[in-house]
Amino acid sequence: MGCCDTPGLMPVEDALQKILEQVKPLETVNTVSLADAMGLVLAEDIRSPINVPPFANSAMDGYALRSADLAQSDTLTLAGKSFAGIPFEGTCEAGQCIRIMTGAQMPDGTDTVIMQEETEAHGEQIRFLTKAPAGDNVRPIGDDVRQGDVVVAKGTRITAREMPLLASLGIATLPVYRRPVVAFFSTGDELSPVGEPLEAGQIYDSNRYGIRALLEKFGCDVMDLGIIPDCPEKLCDAFAAATKADVLVTSGGVSVGEADYTKDILDEQGEIGFWKIAMKPGKPFAFGTIKNTWFCGLPGNPVSAMVTLYQLVQPMLAKLSGHTQYQPPQRMKAKAATVFKKRPGRADYQRGIYQINTNGQLEVSTTGNQGSGAFSSMHLANCFVILEQERGRVMPGEEVTIELFNQAMY
Repeated sequence: MGCCDTPGLMPVEDALQKILEQVKPLETVNTVSLADAMGLVLAEDIRSPINVPPFANSAMDGYALRSADLAQSDTLTLAGKSFAGIPFEGTCEAGQCIRIMTGAQMPDGTDTVIMQEETEAHGEQIRFLTKAPAGDNVRPIGDDVRQGDVVVAKGTRITAREMPLLASLGIATLPVYRRPVVAFFSTGDELSPVGEPLEAGQIYDSNRYGIRALLEKFGCDVMDLGIIPDCPEKLCDAFAAATKADVLVTSGGVSVGEADYTKDILDEQGEIGFWKIAMKPGKPFAFGTIKNTWFCGLPGNPVSAMVTLYQLVQPMLAKLSGHTQYQPPQRMKAKAATVFKKRPGRADYQRGIYQINTNGQLEVSTTGNQGSGAFSSMHLANCFVILEQERGRVMPGEEVTIELFNQAMY
C-alpha cells in the first residue's frame, strides 16, 4: 500500500498531535549580539545581572526630604539639586530638602519626594503644603527587576517586547537556538513563474510566495527550490537538494492524479506517517520524513496550502525551533452574521471577517467564495471560522468558533 493510499480521514487534532509527538527541538546553540537576536529563540534562561533601577530614584519632579522633618516644620531649606544622570553629592541634613527631577537618584538622607505642585518656594525656603509618608513617590532599588531574577525564560522567541528589557540590563549577547532551515518548492507542469506570459493551460505559481512569507514570519531560514515540473528525475533531484534542510515543504503532488509523482518518490525514499486529514480545505496533507529531513506535503490549491501550513506546520516549526512559549492563535465564540455553507464530514476552516456589532456583540461574516482556489477569501479575512467536523450548514444567529489571525498573517 502506498503512502497516499491509506483509507480514512484523520481528525485535524489527531494529525497535529502526531506531528508534535515526533518532532524534537533543534539542539544547535549559537551566541549572537542583542541587535541580531530579533525573532530567535532563547536557549537558556536570562537572569538580570543588575537591579533595575540600580538606585532609589524619584517618580516625579519635586523635592526630596526626610519625611520626619515635616513633623517639626512645614518649611525646609533648599540645599541643592539632583538631576537624572547628575546626582546631588553629599548628604541632605535635617531641616533641608533637595530639588529633584523624575528619575534622578535619591540623595543620601532623604526618603520621600513631594511633588512641586504641592509646595511654595520663597527663595531658599520651601514651604510644603502637604505631608507624605516615607517612601512616597520613590522608586526603590530593584523595584522593576531584582538582580538574579529570570527576566526572559528559555524557549522565548525574542520580540520587540524583550529587546528593550534586555538592553536595559546591559546584556550584549544571547544564547539562542539556530533557526530551522526549510526548503520548499511547487510542483506541476501547469505552473508558470510570475512576470512571464501564461501559455495555454497554465496558471501562475502563487503558492511559493505565500509559503515563503509565512515561513519567514515563523522565524525560519528558507531554501526556495523553485517550480519543479511533473518529471520523476527532476523531482528526485529536488528531494535530494532538500535533504540539506531540516524541513521540506512541498506544494502539490500528494493527491491522486496520474502525474503526481511526489507520492511515488515518498514511497521509495521516505517514511510517511499519514496523509488525508478530515480538514477542509486541506484534505491531501502528508507528513513524514525524507532521510533526516521532516517532510510536509501541502495540497496544491492556494488556500489549502496556506491553511495547512498555518494550522499544522506553524506549531511544528515552533517546537522544532525550541519555542516553548508558543501560544496557538486565540479562539473565541462569535455569532454568525451570515450563512456558512457546510456539509458534515470534515472540520472546515472558512475565512471570515469578525467585528463588534452595534449591540456590542462579537459577530462574524463570511468573506464569500470559500473555494480552495479562491485566494481573495484569505486577503479579505481577519479570522478563521472553525466549523466542527460533524457540523452542517450554519444559519445567522448561531454561535461559531473563530480563530483570530496571529502575527504570521500580518
